[in-house]
Amino acid sequence: MSLQPPPRIFPTAEFERRLARLHGIMRAHRLDGVLLTTPSNVRYVTGFDSQFWESPTRPWFVLVPLDGAPIAVIPDIGAPEMAKTWLTDIRSWPAPVPQDDGISLLAAAMEALDRRFGRVGAELGREMALRMPVVDFLALRDRLRGVEIVDGAPAIWEARMVKTAAEIACIRHICGIASDAYEALPSKLSAGMTEREAARRLRIDIAERGADATPFLPAISGPGGVDQIVCGPSDRVLVDGDILFFDTGSTFNGYFCDFDRNYAVGRASDAARRAHEAVWQATEAGIAAAVPGAATDDVWRAMATVLEAAGSVGNNVGRLGHGLGLQLTEPPSNRPGDGTVLREGMVLTIEPGMEYAPGRMIVHEENVAITAGGAELLTRRAPRELPVID
Repeated sequence: MSLQPPPRIFPTAEFERRLARLHGIMRAHRLDGVLLTTPSNVRYVTGFDSQFWESPTRPWFVLVPLDGAPIAVIPDIGAPEMAKTWLTDIRSWPAPVPQDDGISLLAAAMEALDRRFGRVGAELGREMALRMPVVDFLALRDRLRGVEIVDGAPAIWEARMVKTAAEIACIRHICGIASDAYEALPSKLSAGMTEREAARRLRIDIAERGADATPFLPAISGPGGVDQIVCGPSDRVLVDGDILFFDTGSTFNGYFCDFDRNYAVGRASDAARRAHEAVWQATEAGIAAAVPGAATDDVWRAMATVLEAAGSVGNNVGRLGHGLGLQLTEPPSNRPGDGTVLREGMVLTIEPGMEYAPGRMIVHEENVAITAGGAELLTRRAPRELPVID
């Protein structure tokens, strides 16, 4: 199936909408600015992308004032490409200069901010990571006068959790690509292959269908189920009676899909089929519960109730789904106590799993967008019965 991709270049109005939302959230969190250093957050406010993120040698900074457009403080090597984005205030230095790698430029920009609250938020909290040397961060903090650097993660995630229509279009597109590849996969595999060979065939197909990259592709197999879902593939040979599990985090225009599929090799035991049915039904319950105004706790409870009734003895995942977007996993988490209230524009994975016997686990995962009418399925729903690889 040929899928028409959405535009890769977002108009300036798209970033202005994101910035307006972020400004309102910053004001509520009493922040004069937000300091961004990681690829996903820089891309979110600027549109800038580069494979050069793979190099840790040079730090990159984007400062978002409470009023006005973001300021890029970046190495000279990135200035020409940053100039192609909607940003106009770009300040650069000939990095790497270890004795002062942009810290003077960044400090000057931060000290020039209008001071209402005397606070700048940085990527210090959960599911965030500063992409700069810690010693440089400490030096920056110490040299600032009248500006306190605080945890900006709550404000950043509050902005990013609600996606724009353009963001959801990118996620929907990559979900469609991966769904097509999953449906075609059984005809490409056979018993006697290794997990690694099977994963290679899926990765190639996803790429040929239009994905930009597949950074995440666990492939795990085992008799009647798997004991984990994050490692692999290995050189284990697929044999009759195995369950083969794939999970793909593929991207289009920077945005991820994240969903899995299970396949029976030759045949599946009755116990594995019953577990597959239970997890499929739990997925239905999770999708139905994902409505505006519900909490992530409610989504978790809807799935957990089905799994418990089916005799689940637990799983080692720790939650039953999460947020999704420019990163493979984002807040919130579908788990007890998370408490995030769902809003239109959020994108979630619905991910129930159950261990039905020691070391034998079945997991399902779908991706949904929260709309006024409930959850819109972005992935193509997994078959109710296990597909079979002959």
